[in-house]
Amino acid sequence: MRTVPSKPASPTQPANDPGTLPATAGDSPVLAAAEPAEPSAPPVPSVTATVPLGAPPAWAVLERRLFDALDEAWRAFAARYCGPDGRLIYHGPAADRDGADDFYEAFFNWPTLYQLGGADDLLDAAKHHWEGVTTQLTELGYLVDEFERGYDWFHQGESLLLFYGICAADPRDERFRARARRFADLYLPGSANYDAEHDIVRAPHNGAGGPRYGLQWEWASYHTDLVSMRPFGLPLRDLPGITRWEDLADPSNAARMGAAMSERIGRGDVAVNLAATSLAVNAWLYDGDERYRDGALRYIGAWQRRAEANGGILPDNVGPSGVVGELHGGRWYGGNYGWQWPHGIYSVGAAAAIAAVNAHLLTGDDAALAVGRDPLEAVYGRAVQASVTETDMSISDRWLAELGDEVGKPTMLVPNRHDDQGWFDFQPPQLGLPVWLWHVSQSGGDADRLDRLRAGSGYDWTRVRPFRNKEEAGHEAPWLEFLRGANPGFPEAMLSAALAQVQRRMALIDADTADLSTIHVHHWQRLNPVVTEALLQLTTGTPQVLYNGGLLPARLAYFDADRRRPGLPPDVAALVDSVRPGATGVELVNLSVARTRRVVVQAGAFHEHRIDRAVVSASVSGSGDGYPGDPRAYTAPPITQAGQEVTVDGPRLLVELPPGRRIRLDLHTTARARTPSHQHY
Repeated sequence: MRTVPSKPASPTQPANDPGTLPATAGDSPVLAAAEPAEPSAPPVPSVTATVPLGAPPAWAVLERRLFDALDEAWRAFAARYCGPDGRLIYHGPAADRDGADDFYEAFFNWPTLYQLGGADDLLDAAKHHWEGVTTQLTELGYLVDEFERGYDWFHQGESLLLFYGICAADPRDERFRARARRFADLYLPGSANYDAEHDIVRAPHNGAGGPRYGLQWEWASYHTDLVSMRPFGLPLRDLPGITRWEDLADPSNAARMGAAMSERIGRGDVAVNLAATSLAVNAWLYDGDERYRDGALRYIGAWQRRAEANGGILPDNVGPSGVVGELHGGRWYGGNYGWQWPHGIYSVGAAAAIAAVNAHLLTGDDAALAVGRDPLEAVYGRAVQASVTETDMSISDRWLAELGDEVGKPTMLVPNRHDDQGWFDFQPPQLGLPVWLWHVSQSGGDADRLDRLRAGSGYDWTRVRPFRNKEEAGHEAPWLEFLRGANPGFPEAMLSAALAQVQRRMALIDADTADLSTIHVHHWQRLNPVVTEALLQLTTGTPQVLYNGGLLPARLAYFDADRRRPGLPPDVAALVDSVRPGATGVELVNLSVARTRRVVVQAGAFHEHRIDRAVVSASVSGSGDGYPGDPRAYTAPPITQAGQEVTVDGPRLLVELPPGRRIRLDLHTTARARTPSHQHY
């Protein structure tokens, strides 16, 4: 291996350009300093793949096929369901407050696909649909100045995934940068939404219109005809004469319940508002404005102190005076989307995990994850062993799909909710929450928590089951088994399952005869054919995004050095096969038979980690001609490999992939070596 000096910078060279690769030397990978954009810019080291591909690995072929299928699929979806200005074709009624999220959710993961290597025009399409839907929702009365007028953060977080993805994919777009700051300003101390005296968000429903007290008018009379809410039981359980769901059939009881909900559930702060901190972190990632960092940490810290004062259990409600339980008879449970109603850990745990990841991004401190760890420990410590089919639970249909033919086996069930009678609503634990904590910390404690869940599970963690839920997640178990070396067939199985999901969605679109002017607002998200879980896991070593408003600090990110954009270049497939503290293993394959591809590998989606060194696979020439050998021979000579270590000492490594070559990189990293920020190329 030889070191090649960098050329002087070109005055017209854009920022973050890895420069032109020098010629390689023999069969050794070449470490080179690429052209910096400015004299002060650090050089970007480079290596060249020298290992012949041989028989293309099945996972690489499937991965590139998935990219191609997704490119066809999102175009078909847009052509079928969207108008020329990007809005969704819908002329039905608008609810009082609920529904805006469903319009944005139809496109929630399109920018993520672009960042992974989707079509060149996909980012512009995502922006086009965001603009069109935003205009549409403004006309329907949901939005004020492009932001939701006022609704809960279980749903607002879902709405914003599309927006966060666009910001991350193209931080140079000044329109979205200005929006990011304007939206985040709605929740800083001193804003209409934030009570700085008590460190609370003033109402469960909040937004551009400030606190929006009460709940939607559809619940003014909370009655038995609300059949979709029946599995979750009574929202309030201390009203005289209302002890069973059936009691709500009495109109007077339904009216009393609705009025009490508006007064008690519709006021004060609630734990799901923690998801609003993603707005501040997203704005901070643009330029490091400390106002956003301090505001988010102040609010998260206030909730963590409440948890510590509550014996380590995050409460779900705070009254207008800043007192936990003020509107619920002193109870720490009972707030909107809280422990008692309707979802428990599904909503409280998700918001807490989002806040924990945000705090970790802002500080780099593993202790900041406590706000997300504590709710999980509260329920895991009360686990039982039982089967899903023999246990009464509020969301059984999810687990029937996820566990398949093993649904009848005894497994670990944890309480999702709590009321005056104690903990109840036992369900299998959602793996996405503890996986995200482990993903950002890589700590032994977070890894041990996952081991406990594995040991308590009665179902096979290696199987990839053919389902897709709303979050486009749920396949964490077989992925974790793959990363620990116990599930070698996972990449092919997961990619095949993802392709099958795309095919099914396309078939559903083709068979769809619904009147698009009167459909239910969930219709589009149920048919969105873009799947990203498999690609995030396999190419970046990252779980699917936390659906109720999480940001996406991926372990690895890629940039196409020749097309000057995020994502893997055409023909290139990536597989992260090892994740451990301080190191990530990834294989890159160029399936092209004629074209060289250049890809920049970045440690951390937000440029926050440093690659100290990389152990690089290199071919070793044997006797004779070496690969591809003498054309008179019937077979190519054997390929032998050796690992060579190169020093990187920076966040990026440029990899040149000649046609039909592969390379494996074992990246040894230092976490949080620099302040996270949105990155462009």
